[in-house]
Amino acid sequence: MKNILFIITILSVSLVNAQAFKGEGDNKFQVGANLQDAASGLNVSYDYGLGENISVGVSATYALGVKEELDADFGDRFDIKARFNANLGNVVNIDENFDVYPGLSFSLKNFGGHVGARYFFSDGFGIFTEALFPLAKYDTKDLAPAEYIHNQFSVNIGATFNL
Repeated sequence: MKNILFIITILSVSLVNAQAFKGEGDNKFQVGANLQDAASGLNVSYDYGLGENISVGVSATYALGVKEELDADFGDRFDIKARFNANLGNVVNIDENFDVYPGLSFSLKNFGGHVGARYFFSDGFGIFTEALFPLAKYDTKDLAPAEYIHNQFSVNIGATFNL
């Protein structure tokens, strides 16, 4: 009986009319974990839709779990980014609740790129994941070990909300 209720719940949640990206005026808030080599932390981001497939936003990350040998201070642990996304959910047309978005970002640490995906279970709640990678580091000379935080490949995963 519990299995039947679980299946009915999953099906009813998946049939709720949600849309991953609505275009101009769309507001998304995301909160989740940031995972990278030698550090893990918290990530929050906000995206605002400018057009049918374009959004801009801001993302901030703070590394909480940093290996001791990195000797990282607040400036090494914190990063903030201005970001641009190309929301392609309606182009790939997998599901109305699914959005995939490649993008670019300018941060305190580097100029980078990201590829993300969102899936909404209801009109207001979903999950997301992003892969982030630096394209050009601002400090190209020998980076101190703590300067590798936010200056390497990382992954964000968490919850996303329609505002």
